[in-house]
Amino acid sequence: MQATTFPRRLLEHGRERPHKSAYREKHLGIWQTWTWQQVNDEVRALACGLAALGFGRGMHLAIVGDNRPRLYWAMLAAQCLGGVAVPLYQDAPAADMAYVLADAGIRFAIVEDQEQVDKLLELKAQYPAIAHIAYDDERGLRHYRQPELLSLTRLQEAGRAWDRANPGCFDAAIEAGQPGDNAVILYTSGTTGKPKGVCQTHAALLAAGTGGVAFEGLTDEENVLSYLPMAWVGDCLFSFAQALVAGFTVNCPESGETVMTDLREIGPTYYFAPPRVFENMLTQVMIRMEDAGALKRRLFHHFMAVARRCGAELLDGRPVAWSDRIAYALGQVLVYGPLKNVLGFSRVKVAYTAGAAIGPDLFRFYRSIGVNLKQFYGSTETCAYICLQPDGQIKFDSVGKPAPGVDVRLADNGEVLVKSPTLMDGYYQRPEATAEAIDAEGYFHTGDAGVFDGDGHLRIIDRAADVGRMNHGAIFAPNYVENKLKFFPFIKEAVAFGHGRDTVCAFLNIDMEAVGNWAERRGIAYAGYTDLAAHPQTYALMQECVEKVNADLASEALMGQTQIHRFLVLHKELDPDDDELTRTRKVRRKFIAEKYGVLIDALYTGKPSQYISTQVKFEDGRTGTVAADLRIADCRTFPVVTAHAA
Repeated sequence: MQATTFPRRLLEHGRERPHKSAYREKHLGIWQTWTWQQVNDEVRALACGLAALGFGRGMHLAIVGDNRPRLYWAMLAAQCLGGVAVPLYQDAPAADMAYVLADAGIRFAIVEDQEQVDKLLELKAQYPAIAHIAYDDERGLRHYRQPELLSLTRLQEAGRAWDRANPGCFDAAIEAGQPGDNAVILYTSGTTGKPKGVCQTHAALLAAGTGGVAFEGLTDEENVLSYLPMAWVGDCLFSFAQALVAGFTVNCPESGETVMTDLREIGPTYYFAPPRVFENMLTQVMIRMEDAGALKRRLFHHFMAVARRCGAELLDGRPVAWSDRIAYALGQVLVYGPLKNVLGFSRVKVAYTAGAAIGPDLFRFYRSIGVNLKQFYGSTETCAYICLQPDGQIKFDSVGKPAPGVDVRLADNGEVLVKSPTLMDGYYQRPEATAEAIDAEGYFHTGDAGVFDGDGHLRIIDRAADVGRMNHGAIFAPNYVENKLKFFPFIKEAVAFGHGRDTVCAFLNIDMEAVGNWAERRGIAYAGYTDLAAHPQTYALMQECVEKVNADLASEALMGQTQIHRFLVLHKELDPDDDELTRTRKVRRKFIAEKYGVLIDALYTGKPSQYISTQVKFEDGRTGTVAADLRIADCRTFPVVTAHAA
């Protein structure tokens, strides 16, 4: 029996490395460990428990919660029986979950805790098909008497009894599984409409996992920190597919609040995070340096200048002057080493970022201090596996070369097309959408606009649908401008406008922690986010950041005409709960343009300010309004250094 499905991989690890650590979880401050042999036993009991409830081949199992070993085991348990795992975003409100549950036809669910149980019970009126809900954390659920509820402990007890009563059934179910069977359904973020269920087979996910493991030379000695949403394809690739291919250890943090502490304790050798996490880490570093003494600040800025000059080149093994090598070695002792230790990167062999474009300056910062950070490119429909950056060939403005086994070409309009063994089986019950996404030649249309450079590296400009033209003919790529703005620790989010316009204008969100720290050190009093965002000195800080971006854009032939002329600071943070961002924090441009149309009009009609009242949703489901009279600021722009090339 070849290891061509995830359950067969699990059995293989149980035979080949039974006593090797497979999963760890921090609970009540103590790391708990399960070996591959123990995981095999746990998954078997879970699968048999599901079988006892009537779960079988072709059925869908919803999985909701933070990253927990038992939730990963639940994915494997469903697959052992020929079923399909359907992870949901744990922070989604009940109303958002209702659509996915109905679309996927969910009858069985395994969830983390009382919060998720309450959401599903709330949905029973709208979606009564849920017949069984098993929960991991029993706290707060002692007095729940709903017949569909049971603990995972009881489910596993029932499973062991069923296994004894039905010898051979579990093994037969695994043997019946085929590589072409669907393993998971991952729902897209729904940037432009209702989320679509992406069906990924065992073969596709294993191809992506095997390709990535071989590309980086990963072994069963690696440690990863699993903290990103299980419903996101990135976590499915790194914490599930690659872990089952290589047999390395998956570590689950105690909670979202302890991730940074747990990261330092684990000291992962392999790390993955979207750009937002790396941005937040840099923001924390800059805040700490602002609070440090004068000597520490001078040392930090001096050696960071050395790192910017030669750090990335040293990491890539390129020639560097001996004077810079000596200066960098001293910086390694005094600054870079301690900094990596604080960030939890002391043992990282390779770190990846994806999910959105990362600013070149942010990319360079991490590589300059010796963190082997790479950008890769993929999508939910391709198991997050399209392009990878080879060691020694890192370019800050590219996503690398096509990954092994992947065929990438550009359409006439610049859209990136992909043919790969990692391509989805299709959108669940959406044949029209599948036919629209995958053409007759088998190429998936990514929706991203890109260009290849002379070395065969792919550079993603923006979403093809978002790339536009300004009235004077210049290409306008909003995401490119926004990423430059978000490199500054004081700017958390940005939305740029310019398509069909004479000039570019932008909305900004301040980073409350970074700007709050900055304000407190200057004795600036404020009552909350709206008050701080509107403060004249905050506007001056934002204007300084915007004008630095404009100066940078002016040096680029392609983007020099897209400098920002006017901006405003929004009175509230853009929020997934208000439908302004997806759950993976991608901007819903069309929705924002409609919701804040009055502000866009004010930016382009020369108004000095604009009043707006906005409805917001609170975490407990209540709604309210936030109102403010927003000031609009004009920015200095710079002559384009080189001639514009359209």
